[in-house]
Amino acid sequence: MKFQVLSLISHSPHPLTGERAPAAERIADVVEVGVEAERLGYDAYAVGERHAGDFLSSSPTVVLGALAARTSRIRLLTGVTVVAILDPVRIAEDYATLDQLSRGRVELVIGKGAEAGHFDLFGLDEARQWDLQEEKYELLRRLWREENVDWQGEFRPALKNVTTVPRPYAGPPRVWHGSATSLNSPELAAKHGDPLFTANAIQPRAAYAKLIAHYRERFEAYGHDPADAHVAAGSGGLLIADSAEQAVSRYRELYEAKVRQTFKPHLEGKAGYNTPFRTIEEAIADGPQLIGSPQQIIDKILGYHEVYRHDLQSITVDGFGLPRAEQVETLQRFAEEIAPVVRREAPSRLWDPS
Repeated sequence: MKFQVLSLISHSPHPLTGERAPAAERIADVVEVGVEAERLGYDAYAVGERHAGDFLSSSPTVVLGALAARTSRIRLLTGVTVVAILDPVRIAEDYATLDQLSRGRVELVIGKGAEAGHFDLFGLDEARQWDLQEEKYELLRRLWREENVDWQGEFRPALKNVTTVPRPYAGPPRVWHGSATSLNSPELAAKHGDPLFTANAIQPRAAYAKLIAHYRERFEAYGHDPADAHVAAGSGGLLIADSAEQAVSRYRELYEAKVRQTFKPHLEGKAGYNTPFRTIEEAIADGPQLIGSPQQIIDKILGYHEVYRHDLQSITVDGFGLPRAEQVETLQRFAEEIAPVVRREAPSRLWDPS
């Protein structure tokens, strides 16, 4: 298995102290932790995109550009690029520039986005979100694969004889499809033979397993080789302790305060917005959160792998308000005590030299 670190650059007050770090400090933390992730041997680092709520990730290309300049090996992903609200021409230009800057280390994870409100911000009809997503992604594919493109669609002016510049570094970057609650993203990924990135962040395992099963079934139905159906999985946060008892004692207050802080009452009952795992014991036992001893976390990842057969595991260390030093300490412990075991037990060909 391969491993990725993801940051959404959350900027909410600390769940226990109420303090909020300056924006410049939070963004600097993300870059520095990315540099440390490369040093510790992680395969990828991802930055999300949010345009509403307590986040600072509205311009992931800028943050990833800073990371590209400070790193040389680690792959740079998004999590997610909100294709449905953006101009595909601008996406093609921005990420091809980043791909050139990083010498071909860029991959996109696309999605409609998990934050309510960004469709209104960009003057778009949220009821058309899946139509927007499909049309804009298919135009992006053409822009990265073709020159002198002629195109006409519903959601942006027609194009005549367009070649976006710069071109990608070494062919079109790989595009993953982020999937959280709907069969639409797995269907679009399967149609184009693209990989799937399941959020695996809030809901019970069965909800995500259903989406992955649909993806694999449709991937083969569209005529693609099942061996190429790569899957990645997120997690609801990483907190490591020496034992299960210590994890509960050390992190109960922090975890449960964060759940209360992020609860969205206006979206209660809508899948994908509020976690059903309100206590730390529930999160450890049944949630996607990686909380506990190293062995507990190994067992949980491998348990998900039995169901998902995923190639890439994404982890997040900055979602609970841990200071930078503790984030790096957590990443180091994961890299030394957990990752080697999971890599051995669940090997993957993803990103291996061909």
